[in-house]
Amino acid sequence: MTPQQVTLIQTSWAAVLPIQDTAAGLFYQRLFVLDPSVRPMFKGDLAAQGKKLMQALGFIVNSLTRLDELVPVAQDMARRHVGYGVQAEHYETVGTALLWTLEQGLGSAFTDETRDAWATAYGTLAGVMKEAAYAPA
Repeated sequence: MTPQQVTLIQTSWAAVLPIQDTAAGLFYQRLFVLDPSVRPMFKGDLAAQGKKLMQALGFIVNSLTRLDELVPVAQDMARRHVGYGVQAEHYETVGTALLWTLEQGLGSAFTDETRDAWATAYGTLAGVMKEAAYAPA
């Protein structure tokens, strides 16, 4: 990722923070439309889950310049998610739902350049997570 992409992600994330509860709701709504089979993985309070999602995204966004800290946390998270039933193909659906949510929340501020930055970051992180969770031992 380029420094400009990191700046685009961090700037756009700052605009999401005031609407983070709404954004989390939109994300899960879209995720369940895209793949209804994942709905049973979410057994608890979805609002509480949304807060955890936003905290995790905040940590990721704020750690983009410190990959040495981010990667091990992401790898641990990926291994935990296997226990919840997450499959490798779910990462693509989550990425699609995330980009859609950002577009809804940011409107015209979600430029093509910003979308590309988020897609690059998500693709890189998803690759790290899938490798940690599903690579042969």
